[in-house]
Amino acid sequence: MSETRFVDVRRFDTIDSTNRYLLDEARAGAPAGVVAVADHQTAGRGRRGRTWEAPAGSNLLVSVLLRPSLGADDRHLVTTAVALAAVDAVEALGPAAGAPVRIKWPNDLLAPDGRKVAGVLAEADLGAPPDGPVAPVVVGIGINVNWPGSDRDLPPGLRGAAASLRQLAGAPVDREVLLAALLAALGPRAEALETPDGRARLAEDLRGRCDTLGATVRVELSDGSFVGTATGITLQGHLTVDVGGTVRTVVAGDVVHLRTD
Repeated sequence: MSETRFVDVRRFDTIDSTNRYLLDEARAGAPAGVVAVADHQTAGRGRRGRTWEAPAGSNLLVSVLLRPSLGADDRHLVTTAVALAAVDAVEALGPAAGAPVRIKWPNDLLAPDGRKVAGVLAEADLGAPPDGPVAPVVVGIGINVNWPGSDRDLPPGLRGAAASLRQLAGAPVDREVLLAALLAALGPRAEALETPDGRARLAEDLRGRCDTLGATVRVELSDGSFVGTATGITLQGHLTVDVGGTVRTVVAGDVVHLRTD
């Protein structure tokens, strides 16, 4: 799979959800590599059903259809591949996109001061026929490009928690240039999903770009939560957390960075 694969880019002024659209297209037989981009989503969502509203045309809202040859235990690495590609894209734009961003495990991009710049959501069609094509996975990413322009744009409860590339760069950022950089970076990242060595490289790159390592975190699971220090990323891309001298491996869950000062 190369970067030139992502040439079927479908654009929408308004859509309920680019992820939903591509999941429907996948069920209808669409091949890997289809991209959906929207100026505005009316039902965009993140992990655990969270929503995020921004003015139309201000941010990059994009989903990509992939059909990686992955078992269920490795499917989470699709999120890793897209998050790393987004970091690559911001780095490729250099000062035009502001300061470098890093990854908060498992699916957010953070500014240097810890404010959220982007979020990634992967959804698999687990009902795909077992004798059909490789089960599709749709990965959506929402990047705060030109909104918020300042903390005054945000509701009081989010002020200081979210940031845009425009804020980091001190000037508007071209969404089309960022999209092109993202798709170019995603080519080799998606290709890495297809082999054990490639998946190990994704986990290693995540380790080097993960802002969660060394942080005191609260891990929220479906059956409870715990607090500890994030210590590492496994070869499978899972997070390890030291809880009072006992190391726990987190395969899936929400992670909150806790202030220690």
